[in-house]
Amino acid sequence: MIGVLGISFKPCTDDIREAPALEIIKLLIERGAHVRAHDPAAMENARNALQGVEFFEDPYRMADGADALVLLTEWPEYRELDLSKIAKTMRTPVFLDGRNMFDPMEAKKAGLRYMGVGR
Repeated sequence: MIGVLGISFKPCTDDIREAPALEIIKLLIERGAHVRAHDPAAMENARNALQGVEFFEDPYRMADGADALVLLTEWPEYRELDLSKIAKTMRTPVFLDGRNMFDPMEAKKAGLRYMGVGR
């Protein structure tokens, strides 16, 4: 199971037009992944655009039991996440930060196997 943090094309909007997250989620599903997602504003729009995705209002519940998390939109709210809490709830604490939002050393200290895209 893969958890996705952020669906909108940029933070602080519910706009999903041309959002890279849509294509990434569709590719994950095509390859057999069960996808869960959270976005502070765009979930209603995403429900209409995506099939087979489980949506969560709480990012911690979304991460519970996940094999990996992928951060796709750099919402300010995500900076406040307790990465230790997330790591403890995941089945496999793998975190792919597609926006390089988190400090790699802090994420590793929290118990995550952290990968930042482009680092």
